[in-house]
Amino acid sequence: MGEAQARRGPRERMVFSAAQLIRRDGIAATGMREVAALADAPRGSLQHYFPGGKEQLVNEAVGWAGRYAGKRIARFVADLDEPSPSALFAAMIAQWTDEYEAQGFGGGCPVAAATVERASAGGATREAVAAAFATWREPLTGALGDMGVPAARAEALATLMISTLEGAIILARAEQDVRPLRTVVAELGPLLDAAVPPAS
Repeated sequence: MGEAQARRGPRERMVFSAAQLIRRDGIAATGMREVAALADAPRGSLQHYFPGGKEQLVNEAVGWAGRYAGKRIARFVADLDEPSPSALFAAMIAQWTDEYEAQGFGGGCPVAAATVERASAGGATREAVAAAFATWREPLTGALGDMGVPAARAEALATLMISTLEGAIILARAEQDVRPLRTVVAELGPLLDAAVPPAS
């Protein structure tokens, strides 16, 4: 268990561990025993912290992933020398390119994995994934607005950026190649920047 993981309490560790397993294996293949083992938590604590069982744990892991993605937007913007929509999108993509080049293509987005497996079933998990995407899209919309994208377009472009990122992740994993990630940065960047009206 890593140092950051050790600083979390057992409940937080289990939510984080569930997100990591879902992003690698999907919901169906993620077992409660594996979550407890990865979190270094007693198996009996699962019932204590998650009386709703696996569905509750999955929903909380998906919620955590949405909040994590949303918080990353401010960090990406803060690290940009010259903030622009294309530079922000490139930073979002680089997170995945760097991971795949360093660690291989084993992991994807836990929110996307949950969507694929549970969206058609409806219920609490479908609501959790919709909320997670909204939690991610909201700060991205705000960041685009701060960069000069008109309010009427900012949310649509945030949706486009997230959708494109998720699709490129799937293609990169399927092809075991970061080329789709690099392609979408090159192709979408100019369109994103064109949404900012020229300074008068």
